[in-house]
Amino acid sequence: MTQFKPNLIKAALISSGVAFGAMPAMAQDADKDQVDESMVEVIQVSGIRGSLQRAQAIKMDNTSIVEALSAEDIGKLPDTSIAESLARLPGVSGERRNGRTSGISVRGFNENYVGTTLNGRELLGMGDNRGVEFDLYPTEIISNILVYKTPEAGMTTQNIGGSIDLQTVKPLTAEQTMTFNGTYEKNKEDSLNPDFDNDGHRLSFNMVDQFADDTLGVALTIATMESPRQEQQFRGWGYADANPENAAEGVTVPEGTKVLGGHDSFARSAMMKRDSFATVIQWAPDDRLNVQFDGLYIDFSEDDARRGLEEGGAEWGTGAYTITGVENGLVTSGYYDGFYSVIRNDVRRQEADLKTFGLNVEYILNDNWTANADISTGSVDKLITDVESYSGVGRAGTDNRPITARSWTMTDTGVMYADHPTMGSVDLTDPSLIRLAGPQAWGAPIIGSDAQDGFVNNPEFEETLTTMRFDMEGYVDWGIFTGVEAGVIYADREKAKDNNGAYLTAPSYPGDDAIPDVLGVVPLDFVGIDGILAYDSLGLYNSGYYDATAAELVQADRLGDTYIVEEKLTTLYGKLDIDTEYEGIFIRGNVGVQVVRADQQSFGFSTSLNQAGMVNATEVSGGTDYTDVLPTLNLSAEIADNQFVRLGMAKVLSRPRMDDLRPNTQVTFSFNDNQILSDDIDNGPWGGSSGNPELKPYESNQIDLAYENYFADTGYVAVSFFFKDIKNWHRDNAVLSDFSDDYIPSLHQTSDGQAPVLFEGQKTKPLDGYEGFVRGWEIQGSLPGEMLHDALEGFGMFASATFLDGYAEAAPGTSETRIPGLSEENYSMTVFYENAGFEVRLAATKRTDYLTETRGLSLALSDATNQGGTFVDAQIGYDFSESGIESLEGLRVTLQAQNLTDEEDVQTAGTDSRQVTLHQSYGANYLLGFNYSF
Repeated sequence: MTQFKPNLIKAALISSGVAFGAMPAMAQDADKDQVDESMVEVIQVSGIRGSLQRAQAIKMDNTSIVEALSAEDIGKLPDTSIAESLARLPGVSGERRNGRTSGISVRGFNENYVGTTLNGRELLGMGDNRGVEFDLYPTEIISNILVYKTPEAGMTTQNIGGSIDLQTVKPLTAEQTMTFNGTYEKNKEDSLNPDFDNDGHRLSFNMVDQFADDTLGVALTIATMESPRQEQQFRGWGYADANPENAAEGVTVPEGTKVLGGHDSFARSAMMKRDSFATVIQWAPDDRLNVQFDGLYIDFSEDDARRGLEEGGAEWGTGAYTITGVENGLVTSGYYDGFYSVIRNDVRRQEADLKTFGLNVEYILNDNWTANADISTGSVDKLITDVESYSGVGRAGTDNRPITARSWTMTDTGVMYADHPTMGSVDLTDPSLIRLAGPQAWGAPIIGSDAQDGFVNNPEFEETLTTMRFDMEGYVDWGIFTGVEAGVIYADREKAKDNNGAYLTAPSYPGDDAIPDVLGVVPLDFVGIDGILAYDSLGLYNSGYYDATAAELVQADRLGDTYIVEEKLTTLYGKLDIDTEYEGIFIRGNVGVQVVRADQQSFGFSTSLNQAGMVNATEVSGGTDYTDVLPTLNLSAEIADNQFVRLGMAKVLSRPRMDDLRPNTQVTFSFNDNQILSDDIDNGPWGGSSGNPELKPYESNQIDLAYENYFADTGYVAVSFFFKDIKNWHRDNAVLSDFSDDYIPSLHQTSDGQAPVLFEGQKTKPLDGYEGFVRGWEIQGSLPGEMLHDALEGFGMFASATFLDGYAEAAPGTSETRIPGLSEENYSMTVFYENAGFEVRLAATKRTDYLTETRGLSLALSDATNQGGTFVDAQIGYDFSESGIESLEGLRVTLQAQNLTDEEDVQTAGTDSRQVTLHQSYGANYLLGFNYSF
């Protein structure tokens, strides 16, 4: 069996279009650069095994501990999403959001603690914070993905979780090709909403070519996508203490028993649209100069309708209920004697565009030294328009409205309703009964207590990032050190959020009216309800049908969450490459240090409500500057042929969340005269919440140790252990604060004009300085079938298991110690067969429960527990280049099935898995695709 050697590794990298400038620098000389062409045929360049070979070559060649993923062909990752592909790598797990794998956790830290780059440059996300939503980036532009688990000094995205580098092709070293991809997509479930389709498509064009005597290379990708999703969703408001007095005869309700407080359940349909344009232009007029321009533009939009019911439950919404069943501290069944159901027609549109451009100039000064200059700029604009529209049996206060009464049973998917044992049901699909008006007495001081017939959340995000970098690297002969690299990097980042919102009132107020343009009926049988009427609330809002009243007039959390954060980073770094031999063992690696100077400023508002419930706002600002020193060490020892022991040690940091850096304060003040005149801080009038513009980064000292044994060109086993000693975690704290600057004499006084006795109170804000740890084991392997038996030629398997534990100290008075994104157990396995043009693949991933975030009031993010799950995908295809049919050469056809077992997403209140607060079911997704290469 031919083993990997450095020249074969290099051949694999060249065949995949990866230039060595994209990898950590390593010593090279003319002899090492020579590739034995007689052995190049060992490295496959297409198909599943070709992808594994290239990824394994990258992994072997790196001195850091990395995971690698290589496209099977130009424009063809093995999955339809970058996030799905990443989720199969060891130590990496995916998080589904609204039916798509979008978030990524690396070694127990979600994407907010993971750096992401495109060709080595930091990449902006389209979310609320720093984390990248990986499903929004087209797979067609990617050639390789590297997950760095240990950092190097030249990387500007060192993060506690790790760093992910998305790499495009290098057109001067990639194969000439012209490729078309097309996919038809369909969800197993019929469209749940009458105005949405249940099928979509993906189309892309990829081209790589060289011109001007191979001195000019161009890679071009154009991709468009329309992808549907269907979802059945139960969302519980939470679980309150059950009232024993409401127990039916013969039923005992022990103290502390919990009962569902209410629900809003929806049938959701969505369509995500994405148009992408990417180009790489590489110019190398001679052996010394290499110039590369990268450009990426993504135009993204998603429409989704969530139509269903919002209904009060026991304790929250109605006290008229009877408990008929209790089990282990949870009310499992009962019935409500009545409430006025709110029919919700909520429609959301998200629109975003991302632009990123980069220019790199590399010049070889002489045989030993190279200078490199790089400049890049990126921007993201995102707008969310989320319309809630309420209807029901008539406006609140209307006489003789029919009451909805139901019995209920708790299940592992949430609640299941049925008819009340004695009262009749109300037909919520009857157009003659249902009126466009709020059936609950919801409102605000400026519109009236019963005038809220809907609401629109309309936040807008803008973010820019400009980076300039200059570095030099050279080859030296300093004992064990064979290379040196040093540079300076300047990054200027700004993120702004304008948290708009408005109350919506129908023109019929104070009366009600029939629903205009009923679209049909949306079934809610998954919670035991026949259905509700559907109509286009977004269309009504956009047409000016509703009267809109700005929420910032009466909601302190609007301007209280409107901010600008500016961040300027100056980084100096130096790195020495190590290449030596000790008692016959070859050792490579690097040692280096970064010195990072940070200057952060933010601008926002301090808000409070006056006695009439109106907002008072004043501008505020804050910030700080500081310096961090980050040393790194990576060593890789080849203890036997193709067997490596790797060691990594580093101090790393993740920058604070952008929303935590806002200076905004939302001040609460009690207008109770006794509290105003109290000298007891615990009973004083002041309170509030705020961001913290002086937060320092999350910090960790970490050590990594790995053993890797590469026994075949697609076969290896590896075991890794890592420990991250967290030194500066962030937690929300209630801290004693001085509110003197927030005092407004005309507002904060007693009824007879007396000023407060005290100006101190409790304010909740994020603070740093908390400690903790995360540690884990990773076991992974890849096995070609022919190593077991010749009859298994073409079969293969790769699998991994990750075991984690860890915590960060809880804030005083709280109990939350979990790390966002950490699952204690993560598994991944892919089994495939590839022979004579046929390709079959079955893949599964599993993760246990973890801490995540969900959107609550005003679309604000709040903590939630996701129960994890097992996700199974399958793919079958045929490559006609193996068919012998000349006219079909270059054609590949695939059929994919995603989420074959229809795995649900489940979130719970705390750690009690029975207290379901969110249950989402999406159905399987099927894709029929073709790939044609010239």
